[in-house]
Amino acid sequence: MTAPRNPPPGLPRLDPPGAEPAYEVGYARPPAAHRFQKGRSGNPRGRPKGAKNKRPALNEERLKSIILDEAYRGIDIREGDRTLTVPMAQAVMRAIAHNAVKGKHFSQKLFAELVGDIERASFQLNAEYFRSAVTYKDAWEAELRRRRTHGITSLPDPVPHPDHLVLDARAGTVRVIGPMTREEKDVYDAATDEFAELLWILAATRDKLARARSAKRKQTLQEILERLGQREPSYRAILPPDMQAKAAARAERFAADIADPQTAEQARAARQQSRHTRQLLLLHAKKREEEIRKSR
Repeated sequence: MTAPRNPPPGLPRLDPPGAEPAYEVGYARPPAAHRFQKGRSGNPRGRPKGAKNKRPALNEERLKSIILDEAYRGIDIREGDRTLTVPMAQAVMRAIAHNAVKGKHFSQKLFAELVGDIERASFQLNAEYFRSAVTYKDAWEAELRRRRTHGITSLPDPVPHPDHLVLDARAGTVRVIGPMTREEKDVYDAATDEFAELLWILAATRDKLARARSAKRKQTLQEILERLGQREPSYRAILPPDMQAKAAARAERFAADIADPQTAEQARAARQQSRHTRQLLLLHAKKREEEIRKSR
């Protein structure tokens, strides 16, 4: 005899005489055929790969990752009438600082030790970086002198160039005023070519303005000079002095070789890439200014 179907909710069940009470299927009560069997594991294959309790690999520092995750987990704190979400590490340091201000000796000692350790580590890191920059600059200056002495011109210049490293021994700071990678050097070289073309056009326009006779012609040339002159300061602010000098020398060669068709073709190619180059230079200049501002 088959067991009766489950009655509608709220009605009693009618079981056959002598039969065991039927098993009611519902929340946390799966069908009998799908229940865990006694003495048999519900996961015979065990925990899958990548489980949390697996022993870390030799190159893995899982405990550090856990600590860092907790240190930078956001937590809500009260500050006056406001609720701020800050990293856990910042909240702990703020609590230590507040307790130190209240006169708790342990917090005062701990806070002083933390600040001192961080300042010493920052000083040592900056001193090591400054020494590395001095060594780099001295070594490459000697190498470039050797190349000039022996007339070696086939080897590429180092990046960054030693002339682009500005060292301040009093402040212990290092500032790079030129390209720092090969990719950046390609952008700077393109900007140097474009700046050379701009200087050449400015010189040619000034010469035409000096020889112009009609007032209308002079006015037109003057407007061109003013419009082109607005671009010159941006190049001088970005390009280092040696690249500016290279651009000026190249502009003089442009003026001397103006009748050469190859020179005219180079000028046209420079004009085609001018917009893209200016955008890259502006992005690079903003990034460099942000890095300098953060270092201060």
